[in-house]
Amino acid sequence: MRKFNNFSVFQLTHYCLKSLRKVILTFGLFTLSQLIFAEELSVVSSGGFAQAFVQLSVPFSKSYPDIKIELQRGPSMGETANAIPKRLARGEMVDVVIMADDMLDQLMTQGKLLPGSKVVLARSLIAAAVKAGAPKPDISSKEALVKTLLAAKSIAYSDSASGEYLSNELFPRLGVSEQLKLKAKKIPAIPVGEVVASGQAEIGFQQYSELLPVQGIEILGKLSSDVQKETFFSAAIVSNSKHVESAKALLKFLSSAQAQTIVKQTGLDSVLDK
Repeated sequence: MRKFNNFSVFQLTHYCLKSLRKVILTFGLFTLSQLIFAEELSVVSSGGFAQAFVQLSVPFSKSYPDIKIELQRGPSMGETANAIPKRLARGEMVDVVIMADDMLDQLMTQGKLLPGSKVVLARSLIAAAVKAGAPKPDISSKEALVKTLLAAKSIAYSDSASGEYLSNELFPRLGVSEQLKLKAKKIPAIPVGEVVASGQAEIGFQQYSELLPVQGIEILGKLSSDVQKETFFSAAIVSNSKHVESAKALLKFLSSAQAQTIVKQTGLDSVLDK
């Protein structure tokens, strides 16, 4: 048997395999320990910030590999079961909520959220869209918007912050509420853009960031300043969260200057530009 410094080939191979097994076992136990001891944060985000959160979760997970994120979507208000206030009211275990700022403040006042944990993440503006290939009506001014609304055969708007503003404030202010009563519909639970893409509505209104990722539509643009409603999206820790420190780390990252670059890429406006 050939020898290398008093080691046979067999002994050398056996030694190498034994060392390799130790490395694999050590790495396996380390990986297993990470899985066992990783904290899982349950995050519920309004659709307006959801796409930004999906992208932001990638660099966050690299910086905090021991924190696992479970993202669910739910509107900031409304009567659907997924609405964030409904979730908290029935005691659903949630660690962090991301939603329209004014609704978050209401939940904070009700004691549903941890005092002092609120951070403002982004500004959002309302936009309009039509089905891809359809004629593009004018929404560039208040007067143009009125003409477009009156001429449209069907209109869709969300059941969250932008839709509440349109139906309860803007349409009455423009004097078109009665004319739109039969053709303007609130869309619960699903993105307005999908309703427009399927041809169920001729024109749809929602936060620009929520329309942007939808396929099969063309965005006409954001509403003009004389009819626009700015919405801030904020985040806070739920008062009964069992992972407060991990939640704080997440909110610190989401509100950082580093995060604002990604925020702007998803159709939202940076709070640092204000």
